[in-house]
Amino acid sequence: MAKEKNDKKKNKQYGLTNWFFPDAELPPPGEGEMKGHESIIVLNPNDKVATITLKCYFVYPEKPITFEATVEAQSVRCLRTNEPEDMGGHNIPLETQYAISLHSDQPIVAQYGRLDNRQTNLAFYTTPGYAE
Repeated sequence: MAKEKNDKKKNKQYGLTNWFFPDAELPPPGEGEMKGHESIIVLNPNDKVATITLKCYFVYPEKPITFEATVEAQSVRCLRTNEPEDMGGHNIPLETQYAISLHSDQPIVAQYGRLDNRQTNLAFYTTPGYAE
């Protein structure tokens, strides 16, 4: 019985495959020492590489952009939205409302973070997305 329980733990996968972040907005870098930015942080705690399709939705009539990223097994990857190389070569516009979806072929854990320094008392926050 104990061996069976350990085998289940070894084979358990953590995370979910569909994640949604409806409130994204890339702040300008600003003048401060800490530059304004946002990022999507993806943890792949499992034993297989995760291939993720990311889609950024903008206010109509702008068309969504779609691209892929990979996260190695048992590792984390931070996708900075102000870095085109992290965003499939796309430039995310500053101060523009948009939303993000992630669809992975392996279970993952994802969160969104933003550092906004437009005010002197800058704000940094993270939030998990809606997942299923």
